[in-house]
Amino acid sequence: MAGGGAAAPPPKQDELIPHPVKDQLPGVSYCITSPPPWPEAILLGFQHYIVMLGTTVLIPSFLAPQMGGGKKEKAQMIQTLQFVAGLNTLAQTLLGTRLPAVIGGSYTYIPATLSIVLAGRYSEILEPEERFKRIMRGIQGAMIVASTLQIVIGFSGLWRNVTRFLSPLSTVPLVALSGFGLYELGFPLVAKCVEIGLPQLILLVIFSQCLPHLMKGGKHVFTRFAVLFSVILVWIYAHLLTIGGAYKHAAPTTQLSCRTDRAGIISGSPWIRVPYPFQWGAPTFHAGEAFAMMATSFVTLVESTGAFIAVSRYASATPMPHSVLSRGVGWQGIGILFSGIFGTGTGSSVSIENAGLLGLTRVGSRRVIQVSAVFMIFFSILGKFGAVFASIPAPIVAALYCILFAYVGVGGLSFLQFCNLNAFRTKFILAFSIFMGLSIPQYFNEYRSVKGYGPIHSPAKWFNDMINVPFSSEPFVAGVLALILDVTLPPKDSTTRKDRGMHWWDRFHSYKTDTRSEEFYSLPCNLNKFFPSV
Repeated sequence: MAGGGAAAPPPKQDELIPHPVKDQLPGVSYCITSPPPWPEAILLGFQHYIVMLGTTVLIPSFLAPQMGGGKKEKAQMIQTLQFVAGLNTLAQTLLGTRLPAVIGGSYTYIPATLSIVLAGRYSEILEPEERFKRIMRGIQGAMIVASTLQIVIGFSGLWRNVTRFLSPLSTVPLVALSGFGLYELGFPLVAKCVEIGLPQLILLVIFSQCLPHLMKGGKHVFTRFAVLFSVILVWIYAHLLTIGGAYKHAAPTTQLSCRTDRAGIISGSPWIRVPYPFQWGAPTFHAGEAFAMMATSFVTLVESTGAFIAVSRYASATPMPHSVLSRGVGWQGIGILFSGIFGTGTGSSVSIENAGLLGLTRVGSRRVIQVSAVFMIFFSILGKFGAVFASIPAPIVAALYCILFAYVGVGGLSFLQFCNLNAFRTKFILAFSIFMGLSIPQYFNEYRSVKGYGPIHSPAKWFNDMINVPFSSEPFVAGVLALILDVTLPPKDSTTRKDRGMHWWDRFHSYKTDTRSEEFYSLPCNLNKFFPSV
């Protein structure tokens, strides 16, 4: 050896062994069937409720003014969306996949909803409240028709047959971009009021990642309740800035993002109000808009499939049997039906942010999510109290997204452990599907921001949405492309099957072939006989 130095000792044998593959994620404190004590479960459930409020508030705040609604209508939309989210979450955790998944509003429905809002038949209505109700009825009709797609695909077992072709390899792009693909809702929204958004982001990292390792006792308190601690502190700080006059002469957009008293939700909310079916009137139906909404529903079906897989991973469950995933899709279709019947203004899908919160807290208990659903229903009825929490400034919520969406994205990357990354076939499928999953939606979104409409632009708005919406979704493009490439590209032999990781998932095709799967996913009261399982 040059220089006459002593040779380095050979590495120990255990240092050369790679990390073992894990069917269930280790390090989770409470999995699906092991709930925490009731006081802790209630606090964790309330934390999930706070996180889901971001989407619940942002979507009505964007849609209601364009529909002609004021503060009252916006508050009622938020209450209705909360109420329906609570019902759908209870249905999914009890009868659907039985995963700890929150079913809330979806941003994917916004383009199709906007097409209905901007339809020419509503332009002649001058009275704002009447215009709002008429548009809402049109959205309800399209949503009710669109719900049949997921109901049929799910309960017929058709989605079960499609997902049989999913492998760990094709799952990676689908789940990864379900989280990473929402980057536009992260730091760009934080930067709209960086003086409160950035402290929220920094405090969340400190509470969740740093303090637990510095504390000798009670470290789990900071790990599990980092969102509550950080949001309360920054919310108080933002309120002090507001009452101290920091934004007194700021631009209107800055005041809307930074001030804690500009949401208008509290003043527009009634003290007590129970949302009820067809509260806006009888739904109206338009064939083209229904087709556009059905296409959007199919996109959310694919996106929710990725989110369900991420939830199962962070709940330390085994990979979902295909029949269970199909059953969950069917119940999500019923959730969209509820959205249409009650009039939420948007459809339902798995909440990505709440899926990420499972990873942040390391608590994947089903009971916690059911407690969260009770909070949703309770505070949707007591309007004033729910409006207080719903008035959290958007940059604070966006700071949470920066970490929670990232957790879902990296949950997708964790499935790489089942794949052979030294195979060039694997490398190509991963690289091409992820790159195109980011690049194609970027083109569609940039085109829309410049031109005001998508690349597919015809007199039929509903047809435009049927094409533009799917290609604007990162997880949809990446997931579908990865699945097609994984199934069709040669060679097709036993080596390729192992490279894809299929041999790791063979025993999870049905919940009856693994006792753990039966424990996690089996329905109560012997209801499994009503659903296909093979």
